[in-house]
Amino acid sequence: MASRRASSVESFKVMDVLQRANELQAQGKKVLHLEVGQPESGAPPTVANAAVEALTEPRVMGYTDAFGLLALREKISKYYQKHYGLSPDQVPTDRIVITTGSSGGFLLAFTGCFDAGDYVAIASSGYPCYRNILSALGCNLATIPINEEFKLTASELQSEIARRKEAGEAPIKGLILSSPSNPTGAMLHPDELQALCRLCESENILFISDEIYHGITYGQKEATALEYSSKALIINSFSKYYSMSGWRLGWMVIPETLLDAINSLQQNMFINAPTISQTAAMKCWDDDTIVELEKHVEKYRTSRELILNQLKNFTELNAKNIAPADGGFYIYVDLGEENVAPGYGSVKMCEELLETHYVAFTPGNDFEDPATSLGDRRFRISYAGGIETVREAMERFYTFWPTWMAQVKAAKL
Repeated sequence: MASRRASSVESFKVMDVLQRANELQAQGKKVLHLEVGQPESGAPPTVANAAVEALTEPRVMGYTDAFGLLALREKISKYYQKHYGLSPDQVPTDRIVITTGSSGGFLLAFTGCFDAGDYVAIASSGYPCYRNILSALGCNLATIPINEEFKLTASELQSEIARRKEAGEAPIKGLILSSPSNPTGAMLHPDELQALCRLCESENILFISDEIYHGITYGQKEATALEYSSKALIINSFSKYYSMSGWRLGWMVIPETLLDAINSLQQNMFINAPTISQTAAMKCWDDDTIVELEKHVEKYRTSRELILNQLKNFTELNAKNIAPADGGFYIYVDLGEENVAPGYGSVKMCEELLETHYVAFTPGNDFEDPATSLGDRRFRISYAGGIETVREAMERFYTFWPTWMAQVKAAKL
């Protein structure tokens, strides 16, 4: 029998959608996958070839140090220096931890930084695994609604801090936030990120900055919290920009005060991240690799524009209800009150779209505060899966839409 703690954790609903989509695919249906954030292209050839070469050499893929291969951590440090203009002192190798994907990073960070009963702030809309992992660890959630620009900024955090103080509630111990965001794609301006870092420091709140979509932006360049705070904890991944989702590799840059705790947790929970993946990832910043990865970003850019342009044809949708998609590879849409009815929200819409037109989107109940009804108004479209997949999926969605609207109108009578 599962523990009470495990039994209380919600499923990761995008994986439930993927499971049903795969079942239909196994039945011979041509399913178009726009539910998961998995790059279509896979790891660059330079990375894949490095793994093959490593396996054919006469050496053992044994354990590494708990924090990972020093040579890989050195490359990550140099990446921060080159890409963000940081100094070596701002990102020393002894503060870089190679993790088993960003998920391993979240588990290490949450376990190492918070105790059961602590309050940790998350954004709504936000990545559901934050909520689920924190809940499994016995932490409490301080869920903060995003603003009209689909962002959580220092203003929203300050309002929640003030509300809690006035109500005599326990203080917030941490904040976990992604920029660019999953699911909205909204990205904090550098000034907004700096203000958030300063507020967290002044209020003694640990800021965990999820930066796994860095490198995938469509205009403004992303900023890292390391530029503004040595106390922030950074989590990144090789799954998104580097297209290595199944290699289960990520990294953290942690404050010096957490070195011993994270080292002990890593040793006991994971020992080390997969050695073969670490070895292959050494090629991630080679010139040929970067050229290939930038081609991936251009594909995402084309798919993004395709979706945004097609959504303009859905005349019932309000453009203000479509998140800005500054970065990452998601479009997040709010149907609005007028386009839903009791029993006919985004969950039902995504189910019918998959069952009748074989297009997989993710309903918003995976990303929203369960205490609100927003999850049944919103849905996410992933455009990581390739331009032609996106094009056909949006055509099918456009064909499906009148039937959906007719059902909604009938339910409102």
